[in-house]
Amino acid sequence: MEMSEELEANTMDSLVDMPFATIDVKDDCGIIDVPQINLERSEGNEWLSKDQIKKRKKKHKDYQPNYFLSIPITNKEVTRGIKILQNAIIQQDKRLSKAMTNDGSFHVTLLVMQLLNDDEINIGIDALLELKPCIEEILQGKYLTLPFQGIDTFENQVGFVKLAEGDHINPLLEIAEAAKRTFQEKGILAGDSRSFKPHLTFMKLSKAPWLRKKGVQKIDPKLYEKFISHRFGEEMVHRIDLCSMTKKKQSNGYYHCESSIVIGERAPGRKDGTSAMGQLCCVPFSRDEEKISKFLYSPEELQQGNTQLAEW
Repeated sequence: MEMSEELEANTMDSLVDMPFATIDVKDDCGIIDVPQINLERSEGNEWLSKDQIKKRKKKHKDYQPNYFLSIPITNKEVTRGIKILQNAIIQQDKRLSKAMTNDGSFHVTLLVMQLLNDDEINIGIDALLELKPCIEEILQGKYLTLPFQGIDTFENQVGFVKLAEGDHINPLLEIAEAAKRTFQEKGILAGDSRSFKPHLTFMKLSKAPWLRKKGVQKIDPKLYEKFISHRFGEEMVHRIDLCSMTKKKQSNGYYHCESSIVIGERAPGRKDGTSAMGQLCCVPFSRDEEKISKFLYSPEELQQGNTQLAEW
């Protein structure tokens, strides 16, 4: 019973960090809306029986995301700036140290989804593979750079660094929409009915529920006022991961990762396959030759091969 409650708490805590324009933070958790999917026809455009419709409606009613697509934040300039922000807030209120996001977990979420078993996880991996050429078509050989500037909150419960305005917004939104479409076409419950709002979370009060009892009901804007327009740096998108919200995190603090795709043949900046930040890209791994040719990357398999993953 204790483990079940802990798992549920961890899941709901993760939901607060998802990319929704508005978040219901009642009881310290994000309650998300069910994706709007046509329940009347099957993938083959055939009419479904009443029993099939009933089963699908129940599945949608029970929709609780437990996986997500993550753009990991690896630029040391960005992570260092966020750590300075976090420390500045903690100096003003030491109780908030427990509400801070670990620097190994910094990321931008592209899509949330529900994967209930190994078969669905494998389907999710296939969908991620299919997404890679879509992304490359959207980017047309260009790199996608995300500049971060300024601070905002979701209902004064979740603090995040904002994505600055610019030409990068449209391709990022196109990639998010392509991801949602690709996963949904494979029958995966994915996405949310609210508009996509990319952000980089640095703290959330739900990480420390006891703060409410101590009188901390919201994040006071005065705590981060000096950083309201601060430029934190840029992240060049070089990888997208399929991550679990509920499985044990990796030793570096990053989420359990089922698989990854690298954007471009290799991360920019090095001939040896490392990124501009010096991080080793994942070694190609797959269940068959076709997936190897399409660059399926599995950090978990990489670890089993006694290869050290770089710090995120």
